[in-house]
Amino acid sequence: MSAQKLSRRDFLKLSGLTLGATAVACSGLGYAATRTPRLATPELTFRKDDSMNQHILITYATRAGSTAEIAVAIGETLAGRGFGVDVKPVKANPALDGYDAVILGSAVRMGNWLPEMVDFVKRNQIALGQLPVALFTVHMLNLGADETSHAARLAYLNSVRPLLKPVDEAFFAGKIDLETLSFVDRLIVKMVGAAQKNSSLGDLRNWSEIQAWSSVVF
Repeated sequence: MSAQKLSRRDFLKLSGLTLGATAVACSGLGYAATRTPRLATPELTFRKDDSMNQHILITYATRAGSTAEIAVAIGETLAGRGFGVDVKPVKANPALDGYDAVILGSAVRMGNWLPEMVDFVKRNQIALGQLPVALFTVHMLNLGADETSHAARLAYLNSVRPLLKPVDEAFFAGKIDLETLSFVDRLIVKMVGAAQKNSSLGDLRNWSEIQAWSSVVF
């Protein structure tokens, strides 16, 4: 699959749509327009009685729930390998004490990891620097095997990679369900899809790929 880019004309269209959506958000319809439907943000523990097992924290940032579900799947696989695993949303600001390794996962918005995950990394940079850290990114664009797509994927981590020394990085295709997005985000997704003449909606997650990575990380 070739890289998916917006032309200058399409970018201006998208910018105009975003500004229009923002205007709606600032009107009397603002709350309804910007409110994201309630999402499940699971906080789970996979632990066995053996206290000698290594403990891993998986913390994630999600917008539509896809990244949360991937985080849980990774946790289940790691637990099957004998690790004790906690899966927590980054908005819960999980403490890093007592963990032997950390996995950070985030969805992508406007070409970057979500702000709450970037802020978490900045706040915990010293502690994370003392632990093995692996990263996974969930995205819907730049899915191709070509060099341009590869470079675009790597750029998603530009805001956090300089702060960390990750032992591994993974990139997983995600899922877009319009019902889980705010009004503004739905407009943006539809505009991007029309501009790029593709239908990136739906569930593109490859669970075998996710399990394979979870089977070898750490």
